Amino acid sequence: MTPEIPDSAPAEHPPYTIEQTLSGIVMGLIVLITFGNVLARYFTSQSFAATEEFSIALLIVLSFLGSSAAFAFDRHIRVDFFVRKLPPGLRAFADWLSFAVTASLFAFIAFYAGKLTWDQYRFEETSPALGVPQWWYTVWMPVLAVALVLRLVITRLRRRSPPPEGDARGDARAAQ
Repeated sequence: MTPEIPDSAPAEHPPYTIEQTLSGIVMGLIVLITFGNVLARYFTSQSFAATEEFSIALLIVLSFLGSSAAFAFDRHIRVDFFVRKLPPGLRAFADWLSFAVTASLFAFIAFYAGKLTWDQYRFEETSPALGVPQWWYTVWMPVLAVALVLRLVITRLRRRSPPPEGDARGDARAAQ
């Protein structure tokens, strides 16, 4: 028996989503900031402590982007042991309930993060290390939370069928 010879043409990969592309850029920025800080500390024995503000803000952005990508590909964390044992009708209801609760949570975050950002802008709060306006960092929370809610809604509207019986994640339904 001879093994099959694979085609010489490479397999086509779907293009990266906007979340994946932005996550790569944000991770690259975090690496550059951290590496620059390490080099500065090594060669000058001093740290750029102010870079921590940027790194924390970028980690928050990365968290929202990662969450959006996880929901877009239906790979978010969930406990589906009991849901898989439900009949299809109740399974679909649980799926809709999960969507409603998740969208509500991120809408809640968008609302209160928006209020926080507005208060920081209105009261002219500045960051402790660099002295830049604090809202420069927090404005991304409501923006990305709204984007995540929109991503949830779009993904939900594209979904037409419940996950296959053996696969609670629904890998075949990855949103583009």
